Amino acid sequence: MTNHPTPSSRRDFIKTSTLAVSAGALGSLALSSRAYAAGDDTIRVGLIGCGGRGSGAAGQALSTKGNVKLVAMGDAFSERLEGSLKNLSKKFTSQPGRVDVDADHKFVGFDAYEKVLASDVDLVILATPPGFRPIHFEAAVAAGKHIFMEKPVATDCPGVRSVLESAQRAKEKNLKVGVGLQRHHQFPYMETVNRIHDGEIGDIVALRVYWNGGGVWDPRRSRDQVKTEMEYQMWSWYYYNWLCGDHIVEQHIHNLDVGNWVKQSYPTECHGMGGREVRKHKKYGEIFDHHAVEYAYADGTRMFSQCRHIRNCWNSVTEHAIGTNGTADISGHRLAFADGNKWRSSANKNDPYQTEHDDLFAAIRENETYNEADNGAFSTLTAIMGRMATYSGKIIKWDDALNSELSIMPSEFAWDAELPNQPDSDGVYSVPVPGVTKVL
Repeated sequence: MTNHPTPSSRRDFIKTSTLAVSAGALGSLALSSRAYAAGDDTIRVGLIGCGGRGSGAAGQALSTKGNVKLVAMGDAFSERLEGSLKNLSKKFTSQPGRVDVDADHKFVGFDAYEKVLASDVDLVILATPPGFRPIHFEAAVAAGKHIFMEKPVATDCPGVRSVLESAQRAKEKNLKVGVGLQRHHQFPYMETVNRIHDGEIGDIVALRVYWNGGGVWDPRRSRDQVKTEMEYQMWSWYYYNWLCGDHIVEQHIHNLDVGNWVKQSYPTECHGMGGREVRKHKKYGEIFDHHAVEYAYADGTRMFSQCRHIRNCWNSVTEHAIGTNGTADISGHRLAFADGNKWRSSANKNDPYQTEHDDLFAAIRENETYNEADNGAFSTLTAIMGRMATYSGKIIKWDDALNSELSIMPSEFAWDAELPNQPDSDGVYSVPVPGVTKVL
């Protein structure tokens, strides 16, 4: 893996990073089990990861046009699967047949994804904790399934490379791949970014992106409610890097991705600082509660990034651009020009979570090239680079990160497996220390 990519214009973002395949070549490729060229065949969906986002994604998939049904589900925990199935069944009571998961197609455990993929599904939703994403994506591509996978798509650099390799195989198989970076499907965002790309505020010289908030949910299980360390970390996956990647990767990726979208490129390097100032309790595992990173692009543009999980502070989940002829409040869908004039988007305020599924399912039915995996991988790497910079206190270069062999994943997946960060006798985890922690 050499050089960092510079993608073409994102106006046609749903076709970015796709491989053009001639009609004559399609016959020799391994396709999904059904052909949807302008047909109305039922698209059979399998859900892998039945938490809140997975259940939401399944609901959105089942709300797309045409015949579609959920036929298989898999999760590490049976209670999560059953809760998801109950809620989805209730949601689609008025549309009988949309949720059609029988007892033989409910799979529990670390191998549940293999069983879902082995069932008669056309598309899979990958919504487990992101550490599993490269493994599940590779298996889904090998099985010839269309895929919607949530962001981020990995938690370490080897995982990013795995996703890029699987993405190439997906293109060769003409599989459609959507990634849950839904701002790319939000009409006001799209209009605003298009205007920036058209040069309305001049050349971009700087970006500011934020996800500053009070934090997410507290751990969902106490130690006396679980049998093993694996089970403990899996229930509270957000607080362990192999599962989550830290909140700069799991959450702030959205804002960093918008910066990359505006630049139509990815950073060449970054440096930053961060720490664990407030959320110090052992129940918060090993992640930081704040990160501040400065990214540099090849043309000298800087992107200034902040994310924070601390209550009673200034909050902002926004993106901004500074140009030679004005500024953009990208998340507010507004431009301000040097001559004093202003513009605000009047585009319909659609539900981007639904639209991203509408676009993916339309591409399947119309047999259009559609693959968002490369951008998902590169924006994930952008976020991972930021974590590497704050954890180490060092400058992190794109090529060094992309080619890093340092894995943070466990060597095996079992309830009694040894994990990368084991707690001490008091249940306390080691936390990264800038200037000491090695990330490459």
